[in-house]
Amino acid sequence: MKKLGLIDKFIFLINSVFALCLLLSLIVPYIPPQKFPFLALLSLVVSPLFLINVLFFLFWLLRVKRQLLLSLIVLIVCAVQFNSFYRFDFGEAPSLKEHQLKVMNYNVRLFNIYAWINDETIPKQVGQLIAESNPDVVSFQEYSGNENVNLDAYPHSFIHLVKQKPEFGQAIYSKYPILNKGSLSFKDTSNNAIYIDILKNNDTIRIYNIHLESMQVHENDVDFDQETSKRLMRRMAQSFQKQQSQAEAILKHSETTNHKTIIMADLNNTAFSYVYRKIKGTKKDAFAERGKGLGSTFVFKKIPLRIDFILTDRAFTINDFKTHSEGLSDHFAISSVLSWE
Repeated sequence: MKKLGLIDKFIFLINSVFALCLLLSLIVPYIPPQKFPFLALLSLVVSPLFLINVLFFLFWLLRVKRQLLLSLIVLIVCAVQFNSFYRFDFGEAPSLKEHQLKVMNYNVRLFNIYAWINDETIPKQVGQLIAESNPDVVSFQEYSGNENVNLDAYPHSFIHLVKQKPEFGQAIYSKYPILNKGSLSFKDTSNNAIYIDILKNNDTIRIYNIHLESMQVHENDVDFDQETSKRLMRRMAQSFQKQQSQAEAILKHSETTNHKTIIMADLNNTAFSYVYRKIKGTKKDAFAERGKGLGSTFVFKKIPLRIDFILTDRAFTINDFKTHSEGLSDHFAISSVLSWE
């Protein structure tokens, strides 16, 4: 680092640390959290790490220093991975095939039962959002029955609630008949995965509604001391370990069906994580196929995260994807139009 002063050398040292962290994030999807739980934490900060490296690149570029090559090379290496979070849409949507199905996924946070948002009309607005979007199938996480949510357009449903006060859990509502349904019932948690088989024309389609273990990060986890920080990191690491077990249970269960499969999920983890890679497998990610712009479905302390997903078998064509902007929960709803021969 000739021609660099002491301050510049220190800045480049910090630059190197952030560049290394971004590179390490590339291997996180391939490392089981149960073996290296703390490494899994990097999956949550890929987007900030990417932005920080962009800023370092611009810093050295304006200074006309060759040190810009470090962040530039790392950014180029990681650019493909970042497509899972931000997507430029330059192409036309593929033509609709013979059969179509519109699906929606939404973590509704109990329809605002505890008034996190100061608006008593939230349940009614959720119902209006669903009516306007008009999906054929809608999947809810953190669902709780609410008479103000109008779901009369859906004659078929499967609801699985945790028996506590208030009752909450997951639900799937469908315009098409349900032939089969069930729950995976994860151990020692209120999170779960449920599924239904619907009959659409002459096709039977398996639909999963997945809600993996919470990250155990709360609004008051801010401005904490070193000991509190360590406890928070331990909680998150333990959550990622549970997520791995839950993902393995889902994959094992999914092997029991030969039907076309759609997965709608709040993974409580990002597209840069081990559980996302395992659950996705060879499936299509509707956002990565047809999404636009920033794919954030959840924001924590101003950090945008994409933790809600619609994944499909390759037999489906993804014709459209939308992240809905209505702030009626701590998550944003997502929907997609699918078609197949």
